[in-house]
Amino acid sequence: MTSETTSATRPPRRAGRNLPAAIGMGLAMGGVLVASLFVRREAFGVLACAAVLYGTVEMVRAFRSRHLRVPVLPPVVGTLAMVPGAYLGGGETLFAAYALTVAAVVVYRLLDDGGDHGAPVRVPPVRDVAGGVFIVTYGPLLAGFAMLMLAASDGAWRVLVFVLLVVASDVGGYAAGVLFGRHPMAPSVSPKKSWEGTAGSLLVGMVAGGLALPLALGGAWWQGVLLGAVTVVVAIGGDLSESMLKRDLGIKDMGTLLPGHGGVMDRLDSLLPAAPVVHLLLVWFLGP
Repeated sequence: MTSETTSATRPPRRAGRNLPAAIGMGLAMGGVLVASLFVRREAFGVLACAAVLYGTVEMVRAFRSRHLRVPVLPPVVGTLAMVPGAYLGGGETLFAAYALTVAAVVVYRLLDDGGDHGAPVRVPPVRDVAGGVFIVTYGPLLAGFAMLMLAASDGAWRVLVFVLLVVASDVGGYAAGVLFGRHPMAPSVSPKKSWEGTAGSLLVGMVAGGLALPLALGGAWWQGVLLGAVTVVVAIGGDLSESMLKRDLGIKDMGTLLPGHGGVMDRLDSLLPAAPVVHLLLVWFLGP
């Protein structure tokens, strides 16, 4: 096989990122996360709420760049209600706050009849409402499940295992994709993802789960392997879903706050969809 053929069949490597900056920022964020979990759990809740709040605003801006008049106030207030509410009041509070936020998005948009604000494209109100509901579902609602994990008696360890599994998926996928990636997984959505990278994610995620669940939470090794595999599948799905969303919006990143990573929501894209799955599996394996 010629070098030209090899380069043609290999999906593009992950480029366009400042790798040293990305690694440094990732280590810094990981250190802050672990410190907040084990110094005082409420500190992690504050950090999580701030991150989701900022990410929610990023998504509102991204949607507005496509002429969707997505309201900003209901998602912001809803985030401040859902994320702390899940930790303090449990699932009932989370879903009650979510329902009220969705209703507020609808009412706010219906009352906002101030014209198109100079927008060159007129968008039906139902699309504005759908965009707002998507934002409050994808951000604060899913993040609320991480807060439900945190509220358990061993909540710090549950959240740590959850984050570890998603990070293991990302690291395993990156390493295997760079070293062995040949066959694109979803070239129309994310050309840099390969089936080999996905296999690497699964392998590293299952090993991490098989080790972390028994050591950190006293679960069975096979439960950890299953938890790791399911987490990887959902995390990859979340990553691809946000890639598809950004492609549709015509943007590369949701923001520019984090050097080497893009925006806050670009770092939460795998964590958020995995949160409810990990929470429910841990409740099944270990109890509430």
